[in-house]
Amino acid sequence: MMETQEVLRNLAPSGVLRVAMNYGNPVLVQRGASDSQPQGVAADLARAVAERLGVTPQFVSYDAAGKVVAGRDNDEWDLAFLAIDPLRAQRIQFTEAYVQIEGTYMVAKDAPFTSVDQLDQAGVRIAVGHGAAYDLFLSRHLQHASLERASTSAAAMDLFAEQKLDAAAGVRQPLLAYVAEHPEYRVLDGHFTAIQQAMAVPKERQLAYDWLVSFLHEMKHSNFIRAALEASGQSAEIAAP
Repeated sequence: MMETQEVLRNLAPSGVLRVAMNYGNPVLVQRGASDSQPQGVAADLARAVAERLGVTPQFVSYDAAGKVVAGRDNDEWDLAFLAIDPLRAQRIQFTEAYVQIEGTYMVAKDAPFTSVDQLDQAGVRIAVGHGAAYDLFLSRHLQHASLERASTSAAAMDLFAEQKLDAAAGVRQPLLAYVAEHPEYRVLDGHFTAIQQAMAVPKERQLAYDWLVSFLHEMKHSNFIRAALEASGQSAEIAAP
């Protein structure tokens, strides 16, 4: 059994557990009464980690996953909640996934597209949030379509609408929320990638990583993650198996 103080020193060398919260992914994190009181499954997991280690978490706010990744190089956080990606894994260690969500497309209601596979055509322009998991995935996999990057995932939806692009790529749930307020658009069935969300630490913090792997295994085998998803208005079905 790892000693709690050893784990804490490795995870949070400054003595303060700084936890990155990406409000750009409302499936995982939602704003509370203040930035020090985030809600959602990621915030609940962070508080559970802090409670187990006997500290109070200090939340660090971001509006895009790409900015969280950049914050790792600036030593802005000790623990984060990010989608697993091989490019990010050069600098960050990921646990196994605790949530799996779909990356898909929003298009105009009268657009000719009926499946996600039809978007990879010459001349097709797709809005994405810079540095988001689906931006990284599409950058590797699209052969013909081009990506138009906005600063955040939310800004990508606005870019799609303002510039009349062919599609906006994103997480299904925020896209559906956008369509609910803008009925001139629709979200395609199916997905181009299943985005696996994990807990993440800087790569050199091996002791902390090993402890988090064990911790998350415990959380996944209890009802914690499914309950946290439901409590924040999300479907428990997106909990990773």
